[in-house]
Amino acid sequence: MSTAPADDHGRRRWRFRFPSDTSLTARILAVNLIPLMLLAGSLFFLDSYRRQLLSERYNLARIEAQITAEALAGASRERQEALLIQIGKEQHMRLRLYDGQGRLQADSFKLDKPSFQLSDPEAAPFPQDFARELDRIVDFLVGASAPPDYVEPLDEDASAWPELVRAREQGLTQIELRRAPDRTPVITAAAPVGLKGVTLLTTRNAADITQAVRDARTSLLTIIALALLVSIVLSRYLARTIIEPLRRLGRAAVRVRLGREREVEVPRMQQRGDEIGVLARAMSDMTAALRQRIDAVESFAADVAHEIKNPLASLRSALESLPKVEDPFLRAQLTDVAAHDVRRIDRLVTEIAEASRIDAELSRAIFEAVDLAALIENVVSAREDRGLNAGRKVMVEHGGRPALVRGVPIRIERIVDNLLDNAVSFSPPGGTVTASVRHEGAHVQAAICDEGPGIPESEREEVFKRFHSLRPEAEGFGNHSGLGLAIARTIAEAHDGSLWVSERADGGQGACLVLELPAA
Repeated sequence: MSTAPADDHGRRRWRFRFPSDTSLTARILAVNLIPLMLLAGSLFFLDSYRRQLLSERYNLARIEAQITAEALAGASRERQEALLIQIGKEQHMRLRLYDGQGRLQADSFKLDKPSFQLSDPEAAPFPQDFARELDRIVDFLVGASAPPDYVEPLDEDASAWPELVRAREQGLTQIELRRAPDRTPVITAAAPVGLKGVTLLTTRNAADITQAVRDARTSLLTIIALALLVSIVLSRYLARTIIEPLRRLGRAAVRVRLGREREVEVPRMQQRGDEIGVLARAMSDMTAALRQRIDAVESFAADVAHEIKNPLASLRSALESLPKVEDPFLRAQLTDVAAHDVRRIDRLVTEIAEASRIDAELSRAIFEAVDLAALIENVVSAREDRGLNAGRKVMVEHGGRPALVRGVPIRIERIVDNLLDNAVSFSPPGGTVTASVRHEGAHVQAAICDEGPGIPESEREEVFKRFHSLRPEAEGFGNHSGLGLAIARTIAEAHDGSLWVSERADGGQGACLVLELPAA
């Protein structure tokens, strides 16, 4: 049990919490057993049930004693003895009549055969012994007061019975409770008979009260035992259907973390349609995506090392040769080679850094509505101002209606700029690059087409791989990093879009790169 933080009014809220290292199996079992423990606590309320039964029996004993005393008053000796025998048999009681001097005058058990007999606990079978021990335990737990033991006094005078003494002194009916050797209640009632000091003592062994309480307790214990059995079975079932799959997933996750196995099979639990099945499939997909990402990072690292190694080797060769060359023309050539290699390395590092941080940036970016047609026009105009189109004519075609998509404007602009850069580099001098925008269902498509040699169908996926080196023959070596289209596709997919290569719609020579984004 622990306390939660105080609320706004400064009051402490009590809240039960299991220890953090408690297993789910133990928690499920404990939660299922708590109601049973509360139900078991109802055993203690049987004591109040017993007191209620005794209270009713006290009233009955008082009435029986008073009625019998009235019947005996004024009757002859023979009639009194006959009444004692008759009432004792019918009511299963022992009736004793004492005269005015307190001497025993008549006893129904001596006048006739006893109507009841107290059980001997020594001769009782085991179930009775067990029931008495359970009575003692319950009495101790509930703090029930133990009545005095019932023992037949050796002296047969009225002075041996306290209730008789009080009845003679007060002239009122007195009730006394005692306990028989077998722990059943013995109720005695003393009532005055007439006005001459004659008194009546009735004795009843109310074994039926003890039996009623024991029967109720047995029924309750049977219900608790059955409920306990069902609870344990259900707890085991829950542990098997919930905890064991979670353990399997946990073991698979540990193997993935340790990385000791190349192909860790995370169970997908296809047959389960509940939350655990959803979790298993999500973890399996996450593991596959993680493995794919790790493979991509490893491949990217190897490609980076390979791409940077070439210009570094060229730069090293030029710098090592420069001190040995005296010819100014050759020295100028070596210096140009070294400067070209430096620019190439700088471009590679810049593009590699850009490619590495795109995913992280876009995962935190807030998308906004962007007019794709207007954005393409702005990019084309900016390239014209900076002379980046290299004499190629760039035309923008759209229906005059806004082409709204949702995304990060600067990143979509990067896609368009990379696609235009690619189209310009492949178009012949004086050629035309066409950028057309149209709506296609719930998407917006932007197709940027050139008049170059086109892209063979076998190469149309290869061009989107990092460091792809297929470039126009007339273009200077090292002017491109080979990351432009790979970065463009990464940005497109991060916007829930796609980027692919297609034929020109007019059937002419060249290639079209098509960007498709969801319409806003």
